Amino acid sequence: MHYFSEKNIFIFLLQFLLALGLARGLGELFRRWKQPALTAEILVGVLLGPTIFGRFLPGLHGRIFPSDALQQGMFETVAWLGLLFFLLVTGLEIDFSSAWRQRGDALKIALSDIVVPMAIAFIPAYFLPDQYLVDPDRRMVFALFLATVMTISAMPIAARALVDLNLYKTDLGFLIMSALSVNDIIGWLIFTMILGVFTQATLEIKKVVLIFSATLLFVIFSLSLGRILAQRIIIKIKEKGLPEPATSLTFICLLGIFCGAVTQKIGIHALFGFFIAGIVAGEAREFPEKTRQIISQMVYAVFVPLFFVSIGLKVDFLRNFDIFLILLISVVGIGGRFLGAWLGTRFSSVAKVNRLSVAIAHTPGGSMEIVIGILALEFNLITEPVFVAIVFGAVLSSVILGPWLAYSFNRRKEISILESFSKKGIISHLDAVRRDEAIAELCELAVEQDSSLRQEVIYKAVLERENLMGTALENGVAVPHGRIPGLLKPVVVFGRSAPGIEWDSPDGQDTHLIFLILTPKENDDIQVQILRVISRMTSDSSARQDILEAEREEQIWDILAARLASQHIVRS
Repeated sequence: MHYFSEKNIFIFLLQFLLALGLARGLGELFRRWKQPALTAEILVGVLLGPTIFGRFLPGLHGRIFPSDALQQGMFETVAWLGLLFFLLVTGLEIDFSSAWRQRGDALKIALSDIVVPMAIAFIPAYFLPDQYLVDPDRRMVFALFLATVMTISAMPIAARALVDLNLYKTDLGFLIMSALSVNDIIGWLIFTMILGVFTQATLEIKKVVLIFSATLLFVIFSLSLGRILAQRIIIKIKEKGLPEPATSLTFICLLGIFCGAVTQKIGIHALFGFFIAGIVAGEAREFPEKTRQIISQMVYAVFVPLFFVSIGLKVDFLRNFDIFLILLISVVGIGGRFLGAWLGTRFSSVAKVNRLSVAIAHTPGGSMEIVIGILALEFNLITEPVFVAIVFGAVLSSVILGPWLAYSFNRRKEISILESFSKKGIISHLDAVRRDEAIAELCELAVEQDSSLRQEVIYKAVLERENLMGTALENGVAVPHGRIPGLLKPVVVFGRSAPGIEWDSPDGQDTHLIFLILTPKENDDIQVQILRVISRMTSDSSARQDILEAEREEQIWDILAARLASQHIVRS
């Protein structure tokens, strides 16, 4: 029996300190540069691992990161916990019900973004030279795996880019996230099936069919009855007044462990179970947005950085650097995902002006691509050079996403928000005390601005959109909106609530500043532009404070008009 010694614990704590401290520090620096923290975390692993530290200071590296199996197991256990919880939080961010309601366009884009990249990537993967394969006799499974890697998009990376560009709460952002949600579910299902088949000692058709059937039944049960059961438990937690977010966090962890154990028993990886558990828990409408954010921040602050650092500690990136593989996986992966999503938009109702942005948002492989790669490496499905190429492709696609997506909006037509907003469209003191009441009050004001509007029609449209995906931003701001058939030009009205209204905001704060935005159903571009400029203006703390302190409608109008005029030409 092995026991941890004082030395084991000291070295583990030193490894933990170096890995987490450097990853978080460099990660914050990368965020300021509008780059994903994932890049910084992998870079820290490369610096601390055999690539740099081990190559130039092998003696010191061996003392801090010894090859002792017990010592390595301590850090790897924490890293694997990070990976499990990362998949749990990823699932938690998927709104399956909303994605299902958007299944027309979202499903077309997602399916196209699965089929097209897989078809494009399978051929070069299948004909790779034997030197890149672990077992040339299993070339078909290897090609299927590599095609799957180059298919799955990184939803967290895309979400971050949409937030940075003030697009997340728009209908366009909602469509992108819905399509990515479906892409993730289908992509992970395909990958876990391939992994389950590969890990079988003998490839029997009966066993493959059994694994596939069990996995499909598990997914169907989880997203139907399992979702209802989880929602009832979360409602009971809320009714009993149990301490939050601790109780919800415990429940979600237990649900993840249970689902992980089930999928592991089925014959596919436990990670898929954690992923599905996150989706199931996230479906509960009673689950506060603030609690989701707390859980997500905890996982991303501690566990996720350690996992991505551990990748660099395992592999020598210089020794396994192969420029041919890197270019192949990067170009085919990014190009295939872009083409797949773009073709999907062609068969959907997505406006022409939004097609490029939707396609670009699907290009990052990011964290999802790396997670699948490390699993394949652990199961000896791929060689280290292939894994290194996957990491480079994932990082490259994540780094270029922000500037590329911003470029797609630089090409849009310029508009002025002040053409849709006037002094008469302001309520300085809302009577409403609840979200739906505030929306109704602002809809009534909107009708006064445009007599062609019918209050019951616009109220229904805005409320339906709000229930699909909440429009509360952080810092006490909400931007409810709706696309109205037959509306000739946009209408923007504003209401202020001094006491604040509960709006299920990400930071848990009550909402004080509410902009209701109505746009023509036939024009996606105007809504995106208006929402972006309002989000950008209200991100300024001095602007919010000035509006809150103004006493009358005229003063609020002067502040808003001046702030909006300073950036009334909308550019990315």
